[in-house]
Amino acid sequence: MVEMEHPTLTWQAMQEGNVFYRRQQCYSTPDKLPELGDYIIAGCRYGGPIALMRDNTKLTALGRSTPAVSKSQIQIYSPAGESLLTFSWDQGRIIRFGWTIEEKLAVLNEEGVYRLYDLQGDYEQFSLGSEAAELGIVDARIHDNGLVALTSTLTLLEVKGWEGVRPLTLANPGLSEPPHSWAVIPPDLNISRHVEVLLSVDATIHTVDNLESVDQRLSRGPFTHVSPSPNGKSLALLTFNGTLWVVSADFQRNMAEFDTSTVVGAEGPVRQVEWCGNDAILVTWHSLAVLVGPYGDTLHYPYYGSTFAITEMDGVRVIGQEVCDLIQKVPASSLSIFRPGSTSASAILFDAWESFNKKSPKADENIRSIKPELAKAVNECIDAAGQEWEPYWQRRLLNAAKFGRSFLDFHNPTDFVQMGQTLKVLNAVRFYEVGIPLTYTQYNYASPSRLITRLTSRNMHLLALRISAFLGLKPDAVLKHWACAKILKSRPTTTGTGKDAELSGDDDVCRTIVEKFEELGGSDVSYADIAKKAWEVGRGGLATKLLDHEPKGSDQVPLLLAMKEDRLALVKAVDSGDTDLVYHVLLHLHKRLPLGSFFRLLEDGGKTLAPATKLLEVYAREQNREMLRDFYYSDDRRVESAVLSLDEASRMQDQSSKIAAVKTAQKFFSEDKDRSFEAKVTDEYSRLLTIQQQLEGEADGKIKFFGSSLDETIRLCIVNGFSKRADKLKSDFKVPDKRFWYIKLYGLTESRDFEGLETFAKSKRSPIGYEAFVRHLVEKGYQKEAITYVARCDPPKRADLYIECGEWRMAGKECKDRNDKAKLDDLRKRAPNSLIQRELDQIATNMK
Repeated sequence: MVEMEHPTLTWQAMQEGNVFYRRQQCYSTPDKLPELGDYIIAGCRYGGPIALMRDNTKLTALGRSTPAVSKSQIQIYSPAGESLLTFSWDQGRIIRFGWTIEEKLAVLNEEGVYRLYDLQGDYEQFSLGSEAAELGIVDARIHDNGLVALTSTLTLLEVKGWEGVRPLTLANPGLSEPPHSWAVIPPDLNISRHVEVLLSVDATIHTVDNLESVDQRLSRGPFTHVSPSPNGKSLALLTFNGTLWVVSADFQRNMAEFDTSTVVGAEGPVRQVEWCGNDAILVTWHSLAVLVGPYGDTLHYPYYGSTFAITEMDGVRVIGQEVCDLIQKVPASSLSIFRPGSTSASAILFDAWESFNKKSPKADENIRSIKPELAKAVNECIDAAGQEWEPYWQRRLLNAAKFGRSFLDFHNPTDFVQMGQTLKVLNAVRFYEVGIPLTYTQYNYASPSRLITRLTSRNMHLLALRISAFLGLKPDAVLKHWACAKILKSRPTTTGTGKDAELSGDDDVCRTIVEKFEELGGSDVSYADIAKKAWEVGRGGLATKLLDHEPKGSDQVPLLLAMKEDRLALVKAVDSGDTDLVYHVLLHLHKRLPLGSFFRLLEDGGKTLAPATKLLEVYAREQNREMLRDFYYSDDRRVESAVLSLDEASRMQDQSSKIAAVKTAQKFFSEDKDRSFEAKVTDEYSRLLTIQQQLEGEADGKIKFFGSSLDETIRLCIVNGFSKRADKLKSDFKVPDKRFWYIKLYGLTESRDFEGLETFAKSKRSPIGYEAFVRHLVEKGYQKEAITYVARCDPPKRADLYIECGEWRMAGKECKDRNDKAKLDDLRKRAPNSLIQRELDQIATNMK
């Protein structure tokens, strides 16, 4: 194995040799990047790409290799110098662009319109609102999870997140002119969890949040650069006279000062002031970068041409014309092992492993000397392996840890195994063709799943799948992105000509996607999301085919509705068995389609859509009677229309409307030859209602006739003296004699018209007999009047009827007249008192 340069060769000491910083070359990029000094640049953290836009304020010499462009053009490069994307901007002057935590480029123009571009050039567009468009945006700061914009009236607008939410207005800083420089501390770095804006105004700094603007009452400004540390606890401020002042974020603690004008070899103004982790600050000029430590110590890093520095959580990334470097504080574990003269347990363990490889007995002696601290030494070797860039040293450190573990009675291997997996992943993504120079610390912070997302955004699906499988992650996100990319790259082909022309290729693409999902276990991937992408790019046929593989109806239906595949959406909703989903489709289609088309869709559906039709009827009956009426009419359902009219009539209070509704029902029934009985009945009902309306008019509304039954109407007429009306109702509606006699008997009894009752009884032979008269009068308490009718009843029943009327003597006389001794004896036994009994005895004696 070829011996690699020792890690300490890139180390440089600060603070009298107590702290070391190292510059690790990540990539060599000769002739890959343009002259960075001519561009406005935004860098993405966590080893992300850089975006460049030509700085139009700088002149370009003729004959330069960089081509001139007529429009604003943004170019995106990986840290390895590989071109990832180039796109033109035609939406007004760009004010600011920067990167989100999801590795999307946010571009904001002067009208408050901002777009989020992914690495494929697709974008989402949002706006800060009409007020921002009228005022105009003059500057902005973009951070991982939002932005803060400065309007022309010098007010601050904050956007939280990247979902296009409405911007919030921060406290008014009371500016009379734009700040000399400014920066933001993101919400996740503040105790208050609100964004904090730092504005350099005159000689002081104003801190602004959503509640207040506070003047920090400084006297050392104005400041050309304001740079918060990655953890938000410290600020690096550069004054106009070149003094770098480091202060705590609350301005209560002065931490360091450094005069940048004393730097040898620095030419021109300071370009950037960026933090190297949270411990040191990198100040850059053209061709020079100087690292300033906490105690004013400096390290000089010369470069060829202009550079651009990007603050990372554990260092600073410097991109130059020829290289991409990572400058960071040497981690404690690496320092413990590789620091010259180190006597730490981890250094001795590493030395013991090297001695063991050389078959030297010194190895055993070293292991024995650190036996109490051996577990700690093993852990430090594992951690140091993660901090190294070169696989050679990673492997050696892990081997040393493995060697130390063999001397321990018990040691959990989880950290060792995980570090091996992590390093394989990191080495794969650090490869120049991938170009993501992640450190171990950044990888742990950003999470493996976010790394997978970053790879898919570069269309590196194979690598993303292999890493997912290696780490035991679900491949769903990768497969989904791959399927969408597959759809975008594939082109449908036309077969046939004229009317027979069809787009082919959809079946092949669909089959490829489905087979790949089944092969790689993407069972949880939503086909609906992929189908939506196909539809968005004009592949409706492919979208429909993909939706056939989506098991969830709730995911299928919304897209089918958007695609205007109305019948298919309704069929899928019915097949799902989800009532709410069927209602959702029905109401959506009812709102969007003409009424005739909507009903025709249901009619043509036959048995397949029968459940949807029934659900529509249930809904319409409760919520929208007008729609139900139209539906029945369009479907030529006369009986249902008639029943609906009758149901509505039963709910109506207005008499004329009720009569009209009943007549409508009669009309529907009459149009169905099998419903002649119903037609006749409803016709009679409408005539009855009309007569009742007239009766109420004749009674000046004092008597309530309307809505009563025929029997009740006749009764009311008899009770209230409308006898002729009662007779006419009997005649008109062919009321049977028996029913009429009962009604009249009850009515005359109720009105106590006993003379009329007598006259009525004598008018002709009673079809109900006279026993009914007796019993009803007795029931109502009119025994005296009932006696009159007993003599007209059948002889065998008269005795009992007399008794019901309370006439025992007349009952006895009836028994005597009929010579019914048995009945008389029975009456004597039942006699209520002795007086009546004696009288009955007398009648019995006379019979002997």
